[in-house]
Amino acid sequence: MIVVTGAAGFIGANLVGALNAEGRSDVIAVDVPGHGTRYLDAMQVRERVERDAFPAWLREHGNAVEAVLHMGACSDTTCSDREFIMRNNLHYSQELWTICAERGIRFVYASSAATYGDGSNGYDDRCDPAILMPLNMYGESKQLFDLWALEQKTNPKGWSGLKFFNVYGPHEEHKGRMASVVLHAFNQIKVNGHVKLFGSDRPGIPDGGQMRDFIYVKDVVAAVLYCARAPREAVGAVFNVGTGKARSFADLATAVFHALNLETAIQYIPMPVDLKGKYQYFTEAKMEKLRASGLARPFYSLEDGVKDYVTLLNAKA
Repeated sequence: MIVVTGAAGFIGANLVGALNAEGRSDVIAVDVPGHGTRYLDAMQVRERVERDAFPAWLREHGNAVEAVLHMGACSDTTCSDREFIMRNNLHYSQELWTICAERGIRFVYASSAATYGDGSNGYDDRCDPAILMPLNMYGESKQLFDLWALEQKTNPKGWSGLKFFNVYGPHEEHKGRMASVVLHAFNQIKVNGHVKLFGSDRPGIPDGGQMRDFIYVKDVVAAVLYCARAPREAVGAVFNVGTGKARSFADLATAVFHALNLETAIQYIPMPVDLKGKYQYFTEAKMEKLRASGLARPFYSLEDGVKDYVTLLNAKA
């Protein structure tokens, strides 16, 4: 059996779908009650387990589990409830790690590029992670777990932490404001014929010139499954998962228009007050570490990934 936590969420649902495509239905789907079951209802899983009941389930059934793919978390970067986000993202992850270490279970967990903060210390996963300063509680919770994991003397039988950069793709509709700009752009174009992007509030950076490392969810899934199956000596680390190429939000919006065979039409709006000082203006994953571990699969370009995703969105519209 293989476990996917956050299975009803964005990356988790894509993982379950990829495992099903390989012919695997022995998937244990873990999530909070009632969360996003519309994705899982179309997939094959052996059992659904509620998140709070899962640690006890894992202690009982761990000998039959080959890997826990821990994608579940509160991913809201604007969350201000520290106790809630630390309980969900830090303490719960520590509990699962400990059980996997005791039972000899492979453990792959979702970290985040939010751990890098404003990027003043770069985006290199080979740096000392203790120097990083996240800009929000979500990033802090992921950073604290990365640091805790790296300090442990008793580890799961093969583990990896994956710092996801800006992921876009199918099964993100439930994320609302936190969904990718690709989905928001697609919806805005269908309704209004144009896209709204945040303007820049930094001198020297044009509106739409904020840059991120946008990665298609199919590539993220491939990285997770690679780490779940790679030789133990190849993993046991925290890795970046991005394309290694920063692109602007204007580029991203333009790619959506081109995928729809439309002329680009972008309107810029002021940066929201709650994001000022907490907004990353540039991210770009250094990918040498994961590639050197053995992941050779080429990733989608921005244009190819957006085209593939928009084609899927159009088919559902």
